[in-house]
Amino acid sequence: MGLAALTGVQAQTAAPVPDRRIAVTIDDLPWQRIDKTPPDQLGDWHRQLMQQLRQAGVPVTGFVNEGKLQGAAAGQALPATQGTVPPERVAMLRDWLEAGFDLGNHTWGHVGLSQTPLAEYQQQILRGEHVLRPLLAEYGRTPRWFRHPYLQAGTTPELRAQLRDFLSAHGYAIAPVTVDNGEWVWAFAYARVLESQPPGPERQATLLRLRKGYVPYMLNKLDYFEQQSIKLLGRNVAQTWLLHANELNAVSYADLVAATRRRGYRFITLDQAMQDPAYRRPDGYTGRYGVSWLHRWAMAEHRPKDFYAGEPVVPRWVMDLAGVESE
Repeated sequence: MGLAALTGVQAQTAAPVPDRRIAVTIDDLPWQRIDKTPPDQLGDWHRQLMQQLRQAGVPVTGFVNEGKLQGAAAGQALPATQGTVPPERVAMLRDWLEAGFDLGNHTWGHVGLSQTPLAEYQQQILRGEHVLRPLLAEYGRTPRWFRHPYLQAGTTPELRAQLRDFLSAHGYAIAPVTVDNGEWVWAFAYARVLESQPPGPERQATLLRLRKGYVPYMLNKLDYFEQQSIKLLGRNVAQTWLLHANELNAVSYADLVAATRRRGYRFITLDQAMQDPAYRRPDGYTGRYGVSWLHRWAMAEHRPKDFYAGEPVVPRWVMDLAGVESE
């Protein structure tokens, strides 16, 4: 067989290259651990993250917890009245818009739907746009995207339908996540090392170990969900990635994007990702936790337990540094 013929056979038998597209979403704006970050360091960390975002040069949709504008901790109940919002924290959100990114609603206090009555949850959503809606209006936009905190989307079809109708009536669409991950654990570990260890070679070595482990872990998660998509759909869905505004991404985000590009991924907007017909599939998950939409779709098809096997986990040493027992 001639070289030309052999090449033709190889072309016919080679596995097709998956269509690799992904939309980045970043939760917990203006800053994930804003109640624990020293005020004199917050501005510097924010500027570092914005520099990383500009360096990476890909579309991003950020999701705002307005309670963090007032320094409220995650899960804090709604205050009786609207508190004072420091202008420098609103300026942090404005930086995202000035950089060309979009902003969505992540509730006021980052409350989980599994622990919150629907009426209170709806008020959290409305309170979560007191600053966001007029800020977006300055740029000729309106809030369009809603992200469930903890990815808790409702434990019954009826609850999900009621929330979806409420969101639609207020101009929101739900922003799903297919590439779920334990990035927050790595970030908590990074922040705790910064807070608890004195400056010096030992701390620097630990921070470097975290940075060097973080990107491969995230790529392994991406590979896993790509294969899950191919097993479920026969193709790679337009993926949606969950990250957070934190110290770790303020030093690692551009490296993560570059490594993902080397994997063959093209970065797209959330709007473009939602054009994939897979996002119209039924949600078969009725648990109280948050899971990838790929797994929700698999549950709707009653896939066996071994379908979900092999998902990468956060190493124990990282969880110990983060002070958490589970992802």
